[in-house]
Amino acid sequence: MKPLKILYASGPVDAASVYDYWRNGEVDPYHCTLPFVYQFFDLCRSLNAQFYVLSRCQRPGMIQDGNGKIKHSPVPFETSSPLLYYGGQLWAGLHLIWEAIAYRPDVLVIQGGRVFPFFLSPIAWLGIKVVPSYHCVLWAKYRPQSQAMKLIWALNRRLFSKDATAILSTSPDITAQIHELTQGKPRPITQFLSIYQPDQFSDFAPPHHDQSCFKILYVGRMRENKGIFDLLTIAQRFRAENYTTIQIDLCGTGPDLEPLQAAAAAAGLSDRFVCHGHCSRPVLLEKYEQAQVVIVPTTTRFVEGFNQVVLEGVLSGRPVITSAVCPAIHYVREAVMEVPPDDVQAYGDAILKLYHDPELYQEKHRTCLKIRDRFFDLSQGWGAKFHSILQAQGLTPS
Repeated sequence: MKPLKILYASGPVDAASVYDYWRNGEVDPYHCTLPFVYQFFDLCRSLNAQFYVLSRCQRPGMIQDGNGKIKHSPVPFETSSPLLYYGGQLWAGLHLIWEAIAYRPDVLVIQGGRVFPFFLSPIAWLGIKVVPSYHCVLWAKYRPQSQAMKLIWALNRRLFSKDATAILSTSPDITAQIHELTQGKPRPITQFLSIYQPDQFSDFAPPHHDQSCFKILYVGRMRENKGIFDLLTIAQRFRAENYTTIQIDLCGTGPDLEPLQAAAAAAGLSDRFVCHGHCSRPVLLEKYEQAQVVIVPTTTRFVEGFNQVVLEGVLSGRPVITSAVCPAIHYVREAVMEVPPDDVQAYGDAILKLYHDPELYQEKHRTCLKIRDRFFDLSQGWGAKFHSILQAQGLTPS
């Protein structure tokens, strides 16, 4: 029996770096989760499968090693004007079709968002089994679609209802949108969980409810539509109400970091609204351990993915404040202080509830510890669920 051949068109992960660590029996320390491409390498080794990973990573990279090949091939114009963005999608779609024709895999598994899905139907017509893997909602849940995007999703419908072999989904929100798109008749959908490395959280000290220094932690891209300026509004409110011991720490970089820092300085809040910029993984874990609360204020203007920060807050034993904009809330709702999307007042109120109520705070902390083991279970991860799809198709030993 000839070896199984799999083409994996991944997201922007540095697949070459992950592979270097993987073949040495290690996990890239940059990652807190077990990277999907790492799980893919494990799966291919267990199946003795040949593989080709085509990553969107911007850093140049190429590896040819034994049964596998890895190439970094970024999608052009992803953050450009709409016209250039559509041009980049056209290039990426045609390039992927060419790569599939040249490699002739048995299976193409592709992370959603890399190309418009309708480009995948011609690949399926070549007899290649296509498995889209969705880690972000297909469209913003709380915003109307533009006419252009409505047309594109009409074109995409066929893949989800007819041409895909199966679909991987990381949240019920994504699954619900696929059902809506296909009028309740999608191809088989399998849900998976993000899997974390337990040793990164096992030594965390439990949080203490300390009103003399109550730290709120934001981790993520510094973009306006991620809610970072809403956090500054909350800090201004707390100063006006004389909550002088509540500090908001922000970790991350992005286009709005400098404007945010300038606005905080102009408001005289630099001492209690601190932007730390990029933090290495060890430093970031320290920030989680030092925090009392983790906050994820993503707005409805952002097409949110699973948002790992919601889970990382829970895994660290810290209560999380967020809204249903983040699909991850489905899995950890009982450990979360949920607020209505875009409600800045409610975010501030939730912080104050945890600040004033030690019993509520400890209840949320205990719930975090109670539910977190599911995110250490490899059988619920991407690799295991993709393996189950291959088994269902008769492509692996049962």
